[in-house]
Amino acid sequence: MLRAFVAVAEELHFTRAAARLYIAQQALSRDIRRLERELGAELFVRTTRQVALTADGERLLPYARRVLDAHAELAVAFADPAARPLFVDLNTDGMAAARVLARARELAPACELMARFESGLTWAADEILAGRLDVSFGRAAGLDPGVRARLGMQPVRYEPMAVLLPDDHPLAARETVALGDLAGETVYAGDGNPRTKEWTDFARLLFAEWGIELAPPVPLAIGVAEFQRVMAKDRNPVLAVVDFPPMPGTVVRPLVRPVPLSPLLLVWRKGLRHPGLDALREAAARLGAEEGWMVRPGDSWLPGPDAALMLESG
Repeated sequence: MLRAFVAVAEELHFTRAAARLYIAQQALSRDIRRLERELGAELFVRTTRQVALTADGERLLPYARRVLDAHAELAVAFADPAARPLFVDLNTDGMAAARVLARARELAPACELMARFESGLTWAADEILAGRLDVSFGRAAGLDPGVRARLGMQPVRYEPMAVLLPDDHPLAARETVALGDLAGETVYAGDGNPRTKEWTDFARLLFAEWGIELAPPVPLAIGVAEFQRVMAKDRNPVLAVVDFPPMPGTVVRPLVRPVPLSPLLLVWRKGLRHPGLDALREAAARLGAEEGWMVRPGDSWLPGPDAALMLESG
């Protein structure tokens, strides 16, 4: 009805307006009368010689144009999902998720895949469900079941875990660190950070088996420089993965005997359609096949719920 109104308002002629809209003049007149009844206002003054807008018609016209413009923009945005960017949270740059994104950009060069570097799947999952983020990576088994039920998931990698140590730590000289050698150590794993609850929960399960102490909360550090500064003050080892980018004054050492695995999954809102998501899923599958990301080492450790979810989602 608004489209009919704008056409008549611009043509000031029912016959020309009907021809412009490719509808019968009778149908056009019916739409205008229906709109007038709904608004409780007369929009046109009609005579045998001319059509003119009333004061109410003049008042309605800019609103009607804005509504039609917004409708047109909406139609364009959703006619082609690739027309909008896909927002992808990597948590931290330089690790497996970043490699998946890089490969996806190669597979779908026409898509705009925008990286975000936030922290924690607990936070990212809420952002995904709120529509402010599209895709993230992390440990989905640590999410609330109600949240997890609304997400699509694809396993990416059984990621071997490591420990980030001050370079003068007694264990820093070793090429690898056995879990038993961390017994009695206080290791940081994001305790107190509401964004990374799934990671801290995973660490508690791991630490309980090898007598490792969970480091108390520290101020939430945003960005690599702030994280480095806070960790340098406390000098506690940090639970990480083998691809964690080294920082000045630290070394990354793989954990062994057994090898604890970080279950990395690609996560998105169920029902999301976007060629960029298709490219991310394809990129994860290809990299996994090329580099054996989904082959679980024989001497490894993974909690039962995580192992089950990796298999169910595969």
